[in-house]
Amino acid sequence: MNQRYTAISSSLFVNNRKKFADLMRPNSIAIFHSNDEMPRNGDCNFPFRQNSDFFYLTGIDQEQSILILFPHAKDKKYQEILLVRESDDHTVVWEGPKYSKEEANQVSGIKTVLWNKSYVDVLNKLMEQCSMVYVNANENDRAKNEVISRDERLAQMLKKEYDGKKYERSAPLLTKLRETKSATEIKLISEACSITELAFRRVLEFIKPGVWEYEIEAEITHEFVRNRANAHAYSPIVASGKNACILHYVNNNQKCKTRDLVLMDFGAEYANYASDLTRTVPVNGKFTKRQKQVYNSVLRIMKDATQLMVVGNTFSEYNREVRGLIERELLHLKLLSKHDIQKQDPANPVFRKYFMHGISHFMGLDVHDVGDKKKPFQNGMILTCEPGIYIPAENIGIRIENDILLSSKGPIDLMKSIPVEADEIEELMMKK
Repeated sequence: MNQRYTAISSSLFVNNRKKFADLMRPNSIAIFHSNDEMPRNGDCNFPFRQNSDFFYLTGIDQEQSILILFPHAKDKKYQEILLVRESDDHTVVWEGPKYSKEEANQVSGIKTVLWNKSYVDVLNKLMEQCSMVYVNANENDRAKNEVISRDERLAQMLKKEYDGKKYERSAPLLTKLRETKSATEIKLISEACSITELAFRRVLEFIKPGVWEYEIEAEITHEFVRNRANAHAYSPIVASGKNACILHYVNNNQKCKTRDLVLMDFGAEYANYASDLTRTVPVNGKFTKRQKQVYNSVLRIMKDATQLMVVGNTFSEYNREVRGLIERELLHLKLLSKHDIQKQDPANPVFRKYFMHGISHFMGLDVHDVGDKKKPFQNGMILTCEPGIYIPAENIGIRIENDILLSSKGPIDLMKSIPVEADEIEELMMKK
């Protein structure tokens, strides 16, 4: 098996499939495909990353794989079917061995494992028996994909070849399941957070005037790889000086100057589960008086907002309360006046001049994970908390971000051991 992370118990995927099957309608089947191998250039592909839904249900981290669920099948061997790519001598020489049937069974807990060349024959047999089909698509509310996925392509084929069947979307069911995390998933995300902490502590020792943003990125990447992370959970942001006011700055190609801040937004992906950290530190190891004043305002917002992340609260109420926290700190920093707030247009609140993005998002197999923001906060959700204040006129952009587990006992900060106090950051940077 090719993954670098420690093997995950198949019980996670067995339970995930059972929960999904319990939501399926009678006499229906559901079909899921692995991600495509995406061409990069020439004869090269981008590194393969498994489809999050497929991984959630199988644990199989290999291309050209298919899952069919038919929980009400009369023949038990057809209730769960996994089809994987068969190795041959050429594949073994050029790519290495693929899953054997036994290995695929061990990883997924699925008893019926077939080679994927059997797909058409199996599909024809099952389509004769079922009355409805669940097909999958990426319905993440942030997705803006122009490239059609393997799931979607093959769903179109199904609807054309078997036009007499009824079709349903599997995404709403998976969103309901994936938005809360099991104990195993929380452990995996916590491991991703721990690797992220190692990288942050590493760069605190490395950053100094004259280093380049991409050198900082390289230090982070080094620590990720040596600790068995898959990779970055998303494109890392290393933004010094005025670049910190560009929310999705990923060029990472400027030299860090002595009186600048550097905003770093990065997170390790471990076993396909994400982490998401942001810290902003002084390049020379010492905040100026104004930089520290703004930093501490952002930190107060984060601490107070985290306390609002309790089971039963709602996104709308949470965002309303956070808005008050931001306005409080912008008043403190003399960036807004009480008059500005009293006279503001409710549809275009004045704090947006200095804080333009959301305060929290779901996190899990995707860094911006699926979830229903109309629901109250639930036990087992993991959300980021990421306030910021951006003042281009002062060359200051500060964001602080931790990953928060919602529990019945209150919010649990999965990154509580990562340095965040201004004085601690200065102390660690001065040790180098």
